[in-house]
Amino acid sequence: MKLVEASVAYASGLTEDLEAPMNTFYEHHYDSIRFTYRCFDRILLNGLIQPFQQPERVVGFFNTYRDLYPVSKTVLRDLATQYQHWVTARAANWAVPIVDALAEERRDAFVEPYFRRAEADHVVVILKAREPARILVAIGQDDRWHLEYKRRWVVQYNFYLLDREWGRLFVRVCPYFPFSARRCLNQHHWLARRMAAEAITFRQAGNMFLTCSEPARLQTLADSLTPRDLERGGQKGLRALVPFLTPTDRRVCAHRLFFAQVEYCDNAVFHRRAALDALGERLFDANRTIGQPTKLAAIYGRRVTRRYRGTLETVIEDLDLPNPVIRSYDRDGSIKQDVRDHLGLRTEATSNNTADFGVAKSLDTLPRLREAMAAVTDRYLTVQQDILETFVDRGQLRQLAEPTHLAKGKRIPGLKLDPPRQLAVMHAVVRFAHIAGGDTFTTRELHAAAASALDLTPDQSRLASLRYDLSKLRAKRLVEKIPQSRRYRLLPQGYRICVLFLKLFERVYAPLTAGLLRPVAADATFPEAKPHQLDRLYQRIVTDLDALWRAVGLRPAA
Repeated sequence: MKLVEASVAYASGLTEDLEAPMNTFYEHHYDSIRFTYRCFDRILLNGLIQPFQQPERVVGFFNTYRDLYPVSKTVLRDLATQYQHWVTARAANWAVPIVDALAEERRDAFVEPYFRRAEADHVVVILKAREPARILVAIGQDDRWHLEYKRRWVVQYNFYLLDREWGRLFVRVCPYFPFSARRCLNQHHWLARRMAAEAITFRQAGNMFLTCSEPARLQTLADSLTPRDLERGGQKGLRALVPFLTPTDRRVCAHRLFFAQVEYCDNAVFHRRAALDALGERLFDANRTIGQPTKLAAIYGRRVTRRYRGTLETVIEDLDLPNPVIRSYDRDGSIKQDVRDHLGLRTEATSNNTADFGVAKSLDTLPRLREAMAAVTDRYLTVQQDILETFVDRGQLRQLAEPTHLAKGKRIPGLKLDPPRQLAVMHAVVRFAHIAGGDTFTTRELHAAAASALDLTPDQSRLASLRYDLSKLRAKRLVEKIPQSRRYRLLPQGYRICVLFLKLFERVYAPLTAGLLRPVAADATFPEAKPHQLDRLYQRIVTDLDALWRAVGLRPAA
């Protein structure tokens, strides 16, 4: 069945050419990068019939437009049964299979064979799967019924089709009243069709363009996506898949689209595979050894306790796959970074609730959402570069160690390199979760993480001590208090200094001290090529120090 409906022609306006995004990460690696571009990736849109979200209005609809009263359990069950029969009949008419989705297999890979000979604007396969949905249920008996919304696991239908403008996508429809829908769009497929129409040559590998003859035009097209484009792509074919509503019904009842999940990605394509492989290894090594956790869900080397509310963690996922992923979670969103095809570095922000960015869920907020997610991506890349490269100004380091005298005469101690409580606070404030959450936090939000860094529970670590240690960072203007609130913000210079202190202690002092005071005898016979490069450098320093001590007559550690 061809899912094309008559619609008003619309030509989306193109924005002015924008310069490539620039931050400290790109400034440092500029010579190694062939081109960059930013765009949305997957966009999930929820389709709701707003008048049907109020049970009393549902009763009025059935009474007015269907001459049915009351709305009983039988009425609602018959509607679902009718829709299921309609799908079966349509699938036979379209010569399209209805198959059960396999839980253990990715759906994109599962439906791949059905798209090989797909025609534009045609359904190619329908997947059935039990998934959660908010449905209307009738409670009562005889002629006394009232309606309530409940969340239930029900069989839903996913219609996969090849759209003429958006490429591969799916529309999920719940057969139970009020027939909620979800549409999945992908701007990479949309861009591929726009570039092909303009005869721009490119090579697409999955959801990334690895080559492009006109990168500037690619970015201009990416920025040209408008709310009208989303509305048109989201509504296309939706009426045909929900036959319950008649043309008369649609004058007062129609699906309205809202953002459910949005992915915004920054893509850097490198000139040489070796350059990106080396950078990727450094990124994963730095994030792991500075405290970025593995799947144990630790924050900067410390576990998140069960007392901590919400999802605030950074994990390294898919370690068994060729391309592991660094992912930082905050609230209902995350930021991830991974290497693709040895040439592309993808940094992707994901939002499951646009309100976390201060943006409403309606489609007309798309420009503001793009700006907010781009800002988060810039901060993330800047932080990654701060982790990779840190430079020490000795005069500034001495000033940090000196006490601070406030205008009222109060003396606040300076920052030392090794106090455990101070390092614990630094561990807590530099978490990537704060970046995704707008770079702000309260002392209570830091408490559990700082206590865990000291191997204590929040009950064993006093909140007053945390506030005292945080005051040292404020005195050095590394942290600022947001006026008329209890929230704080880690300043850019503060982030760099905290990372510096953590690197000096965890990457230099602690490993070298362990190698000097408690060396492992078996390390001496370990093949030289086996240890990590950092371990070989540490061992070289220890060996040179041992030779120095022998030269001056000191006995090295046994």
